[in-house]
Amino acid sequence: MARKIPKILIVEDDKNMGYLVKENMKLAKLEPVLCTNGIDGLKTFHSDTFDLCILDIMLPGKDGLHLAEEIKKTNKNVPIIFLTAKSLDEDKIAGFKVGCDDYVTKPFNIEELLLRIQVVLNRKTKQENEIDLKVILIGDYSLNCEERKLHFGETSKSLSTKESELLKVLATNKSKVVSRSKILTTVWGQDDFYVSKSLDVYLNKIRKLLINDPNIEIQNVHGFGYKLYVKSD
Repeated sequence: MARKIPKILIVEDDKNMGYLVKENMKLAKLEPVLCTNGIDGLKTFHSDTFDLCILDIMLPGKDGLHLAEEIKKTNKNVPIIFLTAKSLDEDKIAGFKVGCDDYVTKPFNIEELLLRIQVVLNRKTKQENEIDLKVILIGDYSLNCEERKLHFGETSKSLSTKESELLKVLATNKSKVVSRSKILTTVWGQDDFYVSKSLDVYLNKIRKLLINDPNIEIQNVHGFGYKLYVKSD
């Protein structure tokens, strides 16, 4: 699967500054969209999906702080970086209060801005991945790792810590062979003969828990480990 190119909304009324930022973003393999006032910036934000917003604070039509408030009402998770000539602490505090992730004071080095953008995007990706791992889809089942509950239709079953961790290891490596050693060290913290016997018991428990979906199979790869396979995927 091709890597998704991050789409960035830039709202900057200084045309030269906006052009400079936009062109350097293109060179950095980002997809920038430039607006020159707060009203157009809000309309553009509502018309598309953006991974990050770069907002000047002093904007015609609607200033950056109010624009950020409107953006956060629509999508509280979208990151915001402010570009501004203001460097007073109270202005920075006002920016963070409306939910900005970073604050860059003009004049700035474009390479520094690009690095700050990448840091914010990396943080966003990490947070999204952590959220995704809280609930894992397994065929017709869903595993809530945080609550240690396995859902099937309208029913749910509470799992023990070991059951939940074992199923999570198999499910996050779906269709891949996971070695016995990796499973044992991840779930039990050690790989020895006695713990290995426990793994066999828990694998039988997991198979019984998943019995309602005939498309799910936990395959034994002889002499190496196990693979969770979902036929419908």
